[in-house]
Amino acid sequence: MPPPGRDKRGARQLDAKAAKLAAFELLARKAWSARELTTRLKRRGASDEVARAVVTELAARGYVDDAAFARFWAESRARGRRVGSRRLRQELLQKGVPRALAAAAVAAAFEEKGEAQRCLEAGRRRLPALLRAGSARAAPRLRDYLLRRGYPPADVMRTVAALTGARPDEPDETG
Repeated sequence: MPPPGRDKRGARQLDAKAAKLAAFELLARKAWSARELTTRLKRRGASDEVARAVVTELAARGYVDDAAFARFWAESRARGRRVGSRRLRQELLQKGVPRALAAAAVAAAFEEKGEAQRCLEAGRRRLPALLRAGSARAAPRLRDYLLRRGYPPADVMRTVAALTGARPDEPDETG
């Protein structure tokens, strides 16, 4: 029989008060989506019911807001990490943000500066390193880089053509 307040593995079980304190501790460090925070609380020892109740209460009080989290995440990743809309949407969905909120946040992230412009900036920033490695493969590698960053294929093709003058979908001399 495990001691009181511990589960079978000896890990501490969190009651509602302890789970709420743990949630505030997590929120003090960074913003979390409701699903992520629930998962973290369960990982720390809260039961599923307690974790959900705490997150629901914190959301009702405005401490957890998936819409605000999604807007912040999308804007910071689009600007700082130069990530495209496809990847942003995928990341937000993985974090448990509802599809409609994720789409709105991604759209808002590209209002000030369009996605095509950010794709071009990301390509300009990456191209010098690719040219140092060999100009013959620069266009396909730039294309692959921008696609991995989550930019739409049409924007990627325009960017690669504008920066290298080559069509990235054509095979190079090496095959």
